[in-house]
Amino acid sequence: MGIYDERPWLARYGESQPHDIEPEHESALAMFKATAGRLPDHPAIHYLDATITQRELDELTDALAAALAAQGVERGDRVALYLQNVPQFPIASLAVWKAGAIAVSINPMLKQREVDTLLNDSGATALITHESLWRDVARETVPGTSVETVITTSELDFLGEGEVPSLLKGSSRERDDATLDLVELAREHAGESVPDPGLGPDDIAFLTYTSGTTGPPKGAMNTHRNFVFNSQTYRDWVGLDSDDVILGVAPLFHITGLIAHMAVAMLTGAPVVLFYRFDPDVALELVERHKVTFSVGSITVFISLMNAKTAGERDTSTMTKLMSGGAPIAPKTVEAFEEKFGAYIHNVYGLTETTSPSHGVPFGTRAPVDESSGALSVGVPVYSTIVRVVGEDGEEVAPGELGEFVTSGPQVVTGYWEKPEETENGIPNGRLRTGDVGFMDEDGWFYLVDRKKDQINAAGYKVWPREVEDVLYGHPAVKEAAVVGVPDEYRGETVKAFVSLREGESADPDEIIAFCKERMAAYKYPRQVEFVDELPKTASGKILRRELRDKEQAEAT
Repeated sequence: MGIYDERPWLARYGESQPHDIEPEHESALAMFKATAGRLPDHPAIHYLDATITQRELDELTDALAAALAAQGVERGDRVALYLQNVPQFPIASLAVWKAGAIAVSINPMLKQREVDTLLNDSGATALITHESLWRDVARETVPGTSVETVITTSELDFLGEGEVPSLLKGSSRERDDATLDLVELAREHAGESVPDPGLGPDDIAFLTYTSGTTGPPKGAMNTHRNFVFNSQTYRDWVGLDSDDVILGVAPLFHITGLIAHMAVAMLTGAPVVLFYRFDPDVALELVERHKVTFSVGSITVFISLMNAKTAGERDTSTMTKLMSGGAPIAPKTVEAFEEKFGAYIHNVYGLTETTSPSHGVPFGTRAPVDESSGALSVGVPVYSTIVRVVGEDGEEVAPGELGEFVTSGPQVVTGYWEKPEETENGIPNGRLRTGDVGFMDEDGWFYLVDRKKDQINAAGYKVWPREVEDVLYGHPAVKEAAVVGVPDEYRGETVKAFVSLREGESADPDEIIAFCKERMAAYKYPRQVEFVDELPKTASGKILRRELRDKEQAEAT
């Protein structure tokens, strides 16, 4: 009742079932070294037009690790990575591990106050960042932190010879004499290496910070065990090997990009295609050029690909292994993408604290849709993972009943960095309280309804924004939608929809409201509709309902 252990489901469908990390992969570093030793001349990274092989990546990161050690970085120190999706992110990650240290990922969209918070919380002693981010943000932040060494780099590095790609035409080199240069350091220490730090499964690989939606950001301690286990999960769940090619659409600082792109590439030897910042037309060009087979991204990424100017013009026939997570997905969107590109998007679900996936739709199957809510299933628990659905009293609820997902498994982090109380409250006895509300059906499929905090209380009736958004996505003019509760004198809260329209399409608020009214209960449909050019999003593409809700509340006061 309310507990779903994946083993019976997997046994029924004949899937393999790894229980722990493989012996030769005791750490993420060991995982990479095994791959580089096996496939030294195989491409590891495609960066727009340029390629770095596994051997080159190994030698380059040896040199950078020696440079870090020369700057005083020791085992257990924290090194912050404040970078876009460039080769320097995996290069720095591997170098940090080779030095025995812990990498700290920082969202490159964060500003001075936010970066200051993460540097101070992590106690980072070194920072690796873009020259432009140093100039615009970090230069004013670092003096008040524990950072002693700053290494800067440019997105123009590692491009090879030839013309600068159009995506980077506006970039320039702006080296500050107060910093060290990553490429120069690697050149100075070429041929050097440091002693093997002997990292094990329980050492911390990364501190990845939660979004801070319910309080200050917390540093989730993703261990090497977490990192390796879910790399293997993606490999076995999807069926990936060195013949695949990964499109890096998710930010590498985010847990999805970190595991589904960088870690999977390190494990399988499949090259990862990076291109600085997401651009849908550039992405489609790279899919065609590199014959991309696999990617994981937010649903907004796939919506962008559908609406790209070159959609339908590029050969994307190799792109057959696709997954989407980070937010509930409207079934209509999956259908529309499959109609346009011929590929089915498999749902996947996880959190920073589960080191990416805890659930997934197995390849070769299609996610069922719940008849009552219209929700698309997020799948079933992945290998060796147990998920309970519990009510407000903490007791497991029956199949079909709403409750909070509580997850335990090898991918769940051990806790939050230097926050024992937060760890005890959020991950008691290793069981992660996700804060996500949903249910499990009689066949073991899980459905995510929404975040607890996003629920709308309209005159005593409970409304989940995702259900309203799913209906909105069914309107032919709607490109993206977000629903929030806004203050209302009569109902306490009422439902408001923010909508962006497809290019060339038009609609008015009354039309959208009437469309929803025909398709859902009277207390659920939006009473207000506001059209916007773009909805606010996180760097990973998740729509930020919080910003819309805060804006409405501020205007109401």
